Formats: sequence, C-alpha cells, structure tokens
Amino acid sequence: MMGGGPGYRYSPSTCVAPSALPGSVVTVLLADMNMGAMAGGVAPTTAHMMLRSDPVRTPAGTVSFVAVNRGWRVHELVILPLAATAAAGQRVAAADGTIAETGSLGEASGACAGGAGDGIPAGSAGWLTLTLRPGRYELVCNQPNHYADGMWQEFDVS
Repeated sequence: MMGGGPGYRYSPSTCVAPSALPGSVVTVLLADMNMGAMAGGVAPTTAHMMLRSDPVRTPAGTVSFVAVNRGWRVHELVILPLAATAAAGQRVAAADGTIAETGSLGEASGACAGGAGDGIPAGSAGWLTLTLRPGRYELVCNQPNHYADGMWQEFDVS
C-alpha cells in the first residue's frame, strides 16, 4: 500500500471493499500524522494529513474509488471537477473549515459501505463507482480543516 512517510502510524484495518468493483479501481489512502487512537474533535489547521491515490490517472469510463482510512480521525472522499485554469489545493475553506462541494460527482463516506454516509472511521473503507469523462478532478477529504491540512490531490482522466 502507498506510504505516507515517517510519522504516519496506521490504524488496523476493520473492513475492506468488495473485490469485484466495476471498471478501473483507484485506491485512495486517507491518513493523519502523529495522531493516535484518542484523536477526536475537529482537527487543528496545523495537523499533517494526507490523501494519496493509486493510480493518479485513469482512462475515461467506469471508475471505482476505494477510500481506505488508515488514520485515526474520521475521513471521507469527495470527487470534484477541477476547472482547466484551477490548481488542486487552492479552494477556499469557509469558517467551518470545509470547502464548497459545488458540482460534486459523489462521495465515499460510508463505514464499510458504498456511497455517502457519516464518514469513514479509522481502519474502515468506503467506496464509490462513477462514470468519468476525460478531464481534471480533485479528490478531497471535506471534514472540517482536513482540506487545509493537505487532504487533496489532482486526479486526471484521459
């Protein structure tokens, strides 16, 4: 599995996604640095977190995203279109620490489930299948302050 580098302590896995998801499968690792099992509440804006997909690009068509939370806080995966002139990581957070999800194509935020839910707890996985056109997308965790803490990545579809 993709690594986050020194300082990341991974939570144990409690569930996995189904083995037969349709289309190209993209695994997205969600994690937080130097946090333990007792981490709770809203993350500070100075926390080190990560969101990494493997692969970072895929052909157009059916794509299944599997979001694996190896961190200690609740995370989620939201897929947003990225304008041709925009850069990933540049969205402005509101006062509550979240970004606007305007144009969202969907999210994986269910605990050991597909689609939307209340968030993916530590050690759990969530998944989502979409039909994507060629273009640029941004994968984000939109829990309060997580985007500002580095939980975003550009994802390209050709």
